[in-house]
Amino acid sequence: MSLDPELIIYVLIFVGVLVLIEGVYLTVFGKSISLNNRVNRRLEMLDKGKDREQVLEQLRKEMQQHMKAQSIPIYSLLASKAQKAAIAFTPRQLILMMIGLSAVAFVVLTATTEADTPIRAAIAVGMGVGGVYFWINRKATKRMAMIEEQLPDAVELMVRSLRVGHPFSSAINIVAKEVDDPLATEIGVIADEAAYGRDVSESLREMASRLENQDLRFMAVAVSIQQQSGGNLAEILAGLAKVIRARFKLFRRVKAITAEAKWSGMFLSGFPIAGLALMNMINPGYYDEVSTTEYWVPACLVVGGFLVANMIVMRALVNIKV
Repeated sequence: MSLDPELIIYVLIFVGVLVLIEGVYLTVFGKSISLNNRVNRRLEMLDKGKDREQVLEQLRKEMQQHMKAQSIPIYSLLASKAQKAAIAFTPRQLILMMIGLSAVAFVVLTATTEADTPIRAAIAVGMGVGGVYFWINRKATKRMAMIEEQLPDAVELMVRSLRVGHPFSSAINIVAKEVDDPLATEIGVIADEAAYGRDVSESLREMASRLENQDLRFMAVAVSIQQQSGGNLAEILAGLAKVIRARFKLFRRVKAITAEAKWSGMFLSGFPIAGLALMNMINPGYYDEVSTTEYWVPACLVVGGFLVANMIVMRALVNIKV
């Protein structure tokens, strides 16, 4: 047995698919989309001369288009992640991209490998769909992490605005102008909706539901209760900001404590595969005698099952919810 060079080709093609997706996205929508943590996209659109209503309509369309496409069989796997990532591509464009990338991958596989046509087709489809999903998931994870990091500062800015006498709608508008993206654009949409007459608590609930963020749900409930029964909203939000910061502090502490266990799990999961690859490179004929026996395939399946079980168990042990 020898290390199949086609495996390296598959990996390189998959990486090329990811680079191609990012390149197309930046080409179509501009660099500010990918660096939205540094540029307030809403204010940038307003500075270019677009009407406030047009900007609101475009941003709301981008924020809602993916969840409306959940009924599409394949796209339902991507809808939630694409919504959190605020992907500017429409669902139809993403599906066309999957098809196009699958076709490109099939052509490259045909030119560089000798696998059978059904195998090449299956791998190409997996690369096209999997590449888009991996790209969207990475962007969604990064964007949600940035929003969670920005939220305590944004809430504290609202508290300071309320304490100096600003109404809550003005506090929302100040946050939309002062903080960075991605939270700035999300809050800016709420400010614009409030300016056109929509209830702020309703907009906050919709944002919390769309982003699936528990802290935003708490803030929406606090604003709704204050509107109905009164109370000191500044004190409530100040307490919420303290709770969010305390939770982050606890989360980082848990992350530091479980870091060794995570790396141990990664090592235990990756070492058998790395050892197998190294063994095949050093001694290609090491498994020749046993690979022809009837127990070879069942043994490989059992070992693979143990590896998968190991990864699941190790992940469950260190995946502590805060």
